[in-house]
Amino acid sequence: MNPTTDHRGSRVIHSVRIVDGDGTIAENAWVRFEDGLVAARGTGTGWTDADDVIDAATLAGADAVLTPGFVDIHGHGGAGAAYDDGADAIRTGRDLHRAHGTTRAVISLVTATIDQLAAQAATIADLADTDHEILGSHLEGPFLDPRHHGAHDPSLLRHPEPADVARLLEAGRGTIRQVTIAPELPGGLDAVRQIVASGAAVAVGHTDADTDIARAAFEAGASILTHAFNAMNGIHHREPGPVLAAATDHRAVLEGIADNIHLDPRVIKLLFDVAPGRVALITDAMAAAGSADGHYDLGAVKVTVKDGIARTDDTGSIAGSTLTQDVALRRALEAGVPLAEAVRALTSTPAGAIGFGGVLGQLRPGFVADAVLLGADHTVHGVWVGAAPTR
Repeated sequence: MNPTTDHRGSRVIHSVRIVDGDGTIAENAWVRFEDGLVAARGTGTGWTDADDVIDAATLAGADAVLTPGFVDIHGHGGAGAAYDDGADAIRTGRDLHRAHGTTRAVISLVTATIDQLAAQAATIADLADTDHEILGSHLEGPFLDPRHHGAHDPSLLRHPEPADVARLLEAGRGTIRQVTIAPELPGGLDAVRQIVASGAAVAVGHTDADTDIARAAFEAGASILTHAFNAMNGIHHREPGPVLAAATDHRAVLEGIADNIHLDPRVIKLLFDVAPGRVALITDAMAAAGSADGHYDLGAVKVTVKDGIARTDDTGSIAGSTLTQDVALRRALEAGVPLAEAVRALTSTPAGAIGFGGVLGQLRPGFVADAVLLGADHTVHGVWVGAAPTR
């Protein structure tokens, strides 16, 4: 299956079950794309001819499903390439993830020096100018708690000084979409406000925050929880911690890694139960996604992948995943998440979390014509990428 990235002209996809990013489902449906945007949709045989007419039932089977394109707001690489290694590596990783349904992605960077991160953010800004599948960057560090460093080099972690924050934001030229921060660090809440004022989202993560500090961060403008349950305090009956602080705040989106490694399937289902409509299924994929077991670099950290599980060589911490978003969909379904909710968590919720909720994540007129065709077993049979999204 080769993804279709040429969005010129008209295209109709018909005889399909549309599961949309707003949670609605339409049977025996069709959708029409014009020059990369959704122009119309309906049910039955009401569609008219187009430059490209696709019978979804013929291509993917009688129980074919069409969803909006998947949006990954947290991923570090794939196909043997790490996004920290520059433009060519980013393109290589994107080719892999696009084939698995991820039509738009935020490029995540692991902790490095301020100089290195500024240069990497600038490279991604340059790419985003010409490759509209790249929505911008995510700085997962360096403003993290050393005790919850995970796969980040603790020697490179630092407190969020306003000048450092400003330099990174400036380097991204408006394309930094989210910054993960431990809000309990000295200057942490001020940094949350500074980042949010720039137009980027702040994610609470790699943190020792208790409930009160997490709530203070969300009050200050944070709106995402980085890979819920991982690299943070868990839920205790007297200390609910950041997960429940996020789950009980209607403004917060909770990232989940549905690979059955970072989260037990019952916990995957729990996320959807406690935060309906506010779960974003991410990959947190590192270079080994779609590639072989072996030794890899994740920024400054050495990683070994065995049986598809990535762990740091020095501490044995989980070091990202080897996940793709189509597999995340299947894992969520296996955990008991309804299909419509799982699709929402791959499409409209992550798009909205980084400010693209009005243009990405739904198959409605006026939205970008990104779409994924799935068979009855929810494997990918077709991927279409539409026009450039604007916020």
